[in-house]
Amino acid sequence: MSFVVMTDTSANLPNTTISFNDLKVIPFNYIIDGKEHNLLREVRFNAEEFYNRIRKGLRVSTSQIPPQQYADFFEASLKQGKDVLYVSMSSGISSSCHSASLGAELVRPLYPERQIEIVDTLGASLGEGLIALMAARLRNQGVGILEAAEELRRHVARMYNLFTVDDLMHLRRGGRLSNLSAAVGTVLQVKPLLKGDESGKIVAFAKIRGRKKSIEAMAERYERYVVNPQNQIVGIAQAGCADDAARLAELISLHCPPKEIMTVEYEPVTGSHVGPGALALFFEGEEGVRLCC
Repeated sequence: MSFVVMTDTSANLPNTTISFNDLKVIPFNYIIDGKEHNLLREVRFNAEEFYNRIRKGLRVSTSQIPPQQYADFFEASLKQGKDVLYVSMSSGISSSCHSASLGAELVRPLYPERQIEIVDTLGASLGEGLIALMAARLRNQGVGILEAAEELRRHVARMYNLFTVDDLMHLRRGGRLSNLSAAVGTVLQVKPLLKGDESGKIVAFAKIRGRKKSIEAMAERYERYVVNPQNQIVGIAQAGCADDAARLAELISLHCPPKEIMTVEYEPVTGSHVGPGALALFFEGEEGVRLCC
């Protein structure tokens, strides 16, 4: 039996991709000047304006979706007789996966004949979105929900989430940087390389002098760790640095070109935590690649 694939707006997937792959998306919200913004109701997100305002001091806050709201989203499909596979943002940086799990427990007793599977991607942005796309492909191939969930978890273990930022202040302020003592700021143009580790936490693991070299270092790690790129969709996310994203795409295509490169602008919720100038790369390597530096 087919199942519904759900994810959330932190998966950073374009609307056309969401529609084409028949995904249901739970909206995250962000708050500016006391006004809450719902990502699915945004008429148009102007990334350049948003990140320029943050550079000038705009403060953006975010809030978690409560379990009951997840339960309501799940129930809308369950009562139609459909199973639900929810692809979640990393439990290492957000409580959203835990909240979704609690929401699932609220509705499971009401629909004992239905299944709800929650896959923790241990990632965000396209580190989450690419897993959601895999879920849709598996569903379309007729794979059952339990088998699909296990296959996705194997891909999660191989998904490398690599990024650099202009200023660590945003990650520090949100409490999303795990090894703060290993990190550096922007003094003397030293740029940190960061990754999602094996538990989905963000860790800094290298210090690179200069923005250009940090982008080259990302491309070098892609070339070192990527497996079967010709069969992969590789993801790039950028927060107000489109030229850098284009340069990164060019570099990774030189020696190990992937099947496709999907480049997106960081949506406001995740983008407010990584800050303007964030540039991220998502690809699959061998199992255990999350341990690599």
